[in-house]
Amino acid sequence: MVSDTTGSTGDRGFWRGLKVQGDVIGALLMRELHTRYGRENIGYLWIFLEPMTLAGAVALLHVGGGTAHATSIHPVPFAILGYTIFIMFRGMVTRADGALESNMPLLYHRRVTIFDMMFARALLEGAGTLVTYMVLIAFVSAIGMATFPARPLELLVGVGLMFWFSFAISLLICAWTHDNRLVARFVHPITYILMPLSGAFYQLSWIPQPYRTWLTWFPMPTIFELLRYGQFQPAKDTYIDIGYVVAWCLLLTYAGLVSIRATRRRIHLR
Repeated sequence: MVSDTTGSTGDRGFWRGLKVQGDVIGALLMRELHTRYGRENIGYLWIFLEPMTLAGAVALLHVGGGTAHATSIHPVPFAILGYTIFIMFRGMVTRADGALESNMPLLYHRRVTIFDMMFARALLEGAGTLVTYMVLIAFVSAIGMATFPARPLELLVGVGLMFWFSFAISLLICAWTHDNRLVARFVHPITYILMPLSGAFYQLSWIPQPYRTWLTWFPMPTIFELLRYGQFQPAKDTYIDIGYVVAWCLLLTYAGLVSIRATRRRIHLR
């Protein structure tokens, strides 16, 4: 009977703590929205319009082209999928640089952690790019350039894996750039270098060997293969290995959590 009571109390404590953390992340999310976009002009709408403008411009470059690389996939939705999801990755990673400096006063509150701040930012980036993708795909579907996702579950899993991978990388960037401004200078250039390596704008089947095998060691091309498999009926799942990507995400998340914990210990609030 004592063990049952103790277990029940522990469960209530767990759910209470989870609710508190959810409230903290929600408050941080609203603060980030107001700080980044404010209420002037189009205000919060810019969270969707900014990536939508960029992705739309890239898609327009492919209007009038044939199918993507001699496949039955139209290049416009192909480019929209690749660019919008890559924007999510790039937004999380580049905004992680300097995240602590701009939110340092929040750490005076005992319940606020670095993880909470980074997760709130990640949710904002993820929501903005996901809504952008849905709106653009719905538009090109309405004009006959695309169809709705052929395999919605696989598409959602791909988005979730990209979000997880990007968030884990952002934790590492947040920790590494706090005390080392030299590392911070390389964050933006590296994201540009990763764009052609990410698989956002090509399928692995288009790449000759041995470069195709080399690219499969990097998880991003695998994630984009999964995303295309979820969106497009003709896409194949030949190079998809979800377990391998999950292993990468787990390893990076662990390294990120250890890094931000070590960074928090070095921060002395005055």
